[in-house]
Amino acid sequence: MIHEIDVPFHNQYSPLPPRDTDLVFCLREDCLLCAGGTGSLRFPTVGECGGAGTYLFSVGDTRCFAGNVGGSGDYRFVSASELRRARPQKAAFAGLTARHLLRWYNDNRFCGRCGKPMRHSDTERAMVCGCGNTVYPKICPAVIVGILHDGKICLTKYNRPTARWSLVAGYTEIGETAEQTVVREVREETGLKVTDVRYYTSQPWGLSGSLLLGYFCRAEGDPAIRVDGEELKEGRWFAPEEIDFENDGFSLTREMIDAFRKKAIH
Repeated sequence: MIHEIDVPFHNQYSPLPPRDTDLVFCLREDCLLCAGGTGSLRFPTVGECGGAGTYLFSVGDTRCFAGNVGGSGDYRFVSASELRRARPQKAAFAGLTARHLLRWYNDNRFCGRCGKPMRHSDTERAMVCGCGNTVYPKICPAVIVGILHDGKICLTKYNRPTARWSLVAGYTEIGETAEQTVVREVREETGLKVTDVRYYTSQPWGLSGSLLLGYFCRAEGDPAIRVDGEELKEGRWFAPEEIDFENDGFSLTREMIDAFRKKAIH
């Protein structure tokens, strides 16, 4: 998956000083400043940008900072979808994680309690206000659900032209557990009742600022899939041999489908 990189990822906040060779992430309209193509993505350095702002995290020995556009270099702004396809994988993960943090910083420039400007905390990754309000990075829990029945798995398609076969997914609502989210989302999106809800694994998902929690479960009762035609346009049961796409090495969804296809999950 995208976060499984070949160097350590250090996300603890620290007021570290930037070095000329460290990376700078510049955000404009949800796009990041980058150079190169999807096969060799790279980000500007502190030396190229003439400075850096807030420390974000480190990938291996490389420190990563927020920054502003400036300096030299043949760079362009790329979308999240292009970052998703980028290689090396550690660059894609760094870019999407930085985008997640920078969007949060942009959304919390002013206090939601009193309206005054917020400032960066000196001791932790938080935005603070003189009125006592402290805001931490926004992370939204969501579930990815592999529904099993009679040796098959339920795959669905979102109601958009470019949709691919995927798993049922949805955000956890206030006052419910992740397991309750699984039952509710499956019922809402497919009409199926499920039991035997089993946790699989999790994945940070910077594209939507989420923490994805993967579950498998079993359909009980009527196995007819009934999508609403609004959020989802199609749903059907697939046997392992009917799944003709490989694990993309990026998403929890594809890993879970691939585990079923290889009969590691049944």
